[in-house]
Amino acid sequence: MATEVITPSNTYSIRPKFQNKFRPGLVKELLHGVLVEYFHEKQYAPEYVDQWTKELCDLLKSKLKECDFERYKFVVQVVIGEQRGEGVKMACRCFWDSDTDNYAQDIYMSDTLFCVAAAFGVFYY
Repeated sequence: MATEVITPSNTYSIRPKFQNKFRPGLVKELLHGVLVEYFHEKQYAPEYVDQWTKELCDLLKSKLKECDFERYKFVVQVVIGEQRGEGVKMACRCFWDSDTDNYAQDIYMSDTLFCVAAAFGVFYY
């Protein structure tokens, strides 16, 4: 009896499938929904800000993992401050693959606080 030799095909992909790419529009909606729900009835309290930033980062990261972004690493950054009518400027710079990697951000503002959340999706080769 002759046995047939099966050679495996190369299945390693160096780019995500189109439907699995990091989509900033979808992520921005996700960020906005989480921020509005989280800060719904909260007032600025400096003793809780440390806890809130950690909770929000963990919550946002877990929500991103639920999306269908295969082989992506996520970096989540949250900044919370007191709303006192002063300006705040923030910036980020990244060195990455512009075809696969991207980010989204959203801002939540109330009478007593502001929150800036940014989520970075980096494709893991």
